[in-house]
Amino acid sequence: MKTKLAVLISASIASSIALLPATSFAGYLTDSSKTVVKSGFGECWEGSWPNPDKLEACGDMVAAPEPMMADADGDGVADDVDKCEDTYRGVIVDAQGCPADSDGDGVTDSSDRCPNTPAGTRVNMMGCEIIANVTINLVNDEFDFDSAALKSEMKAALDEVAAKVKASAGEEKLSIVGHTDSSGPEDYNLMLSEKRANAVADYLESQGLSRSSMTVSGQGEASPVADNGTREGRKQNRRVEIMSN
Repeated sequence: MKTKLAVLISASIASSIALLPATSFAGYLTDSSKTVVKSGFGECWEGSWPNPDKLEACGDMVAAPEPMMADADGDGVADDVDKCEDTYRGVIVDAQGCPADSDGDGVTDSSDRCPNTPAGTRVNMMGCEIIANVTINLVNDEFDFDSAALKSEMKAALDEVAAKVKASAGEEKLSIVGHTDSSGPEDYNLMLSEKRANAVADYLESQGLSRSSMTVSGQGEASPVADNGTREGRKQNRRVEIMSN
């Protein structure tokens, strides 16, 4: 009796499936335990129900799952091509797994606050453009002997520096260094060079720059740029240099 009942059930299912269009296949029929229903001949029942459409148990060729890509530092670049295997998570990397620097300014994209900086631009540690180092023009207008007073051409040069710093996105820190020639005692020249540097810092502050963005120092006669044995050389050595970083 059980055998006849099974045959009748199979025949009933087969009849209903036979009525489905040939193009209506959407998967195999499964029971409540997700087991594929098979006919008495061991064939999987097909139908329009959304069930597995490929099963090895039904004679289908099933592609083997692709192996998981090994990526120890989690940067999205496989270990076998990763040239920077210890990249911190969250760092933007290039195709070789190394920190990316799209604009080539030496600051990685993850830290770069000013992306797309033009090539060759001088930048700070945040990747933003900063002004070039400045030496006040002393060829045409130098400090007088034993003086820290700024002359008109010096002030004009400092006006340009102040304007560039205020227009820059680089948040520059300025290092202002005063110098002297070799005339007079060394200790006195060191003090005079500091007075010259402070005169420059005071003027830049009067033009709107923050004094906290400046460091001031003097090197006295220790760093000449010209021959102190000549009058013209001594004039050129009486100078102030401004470095930005």
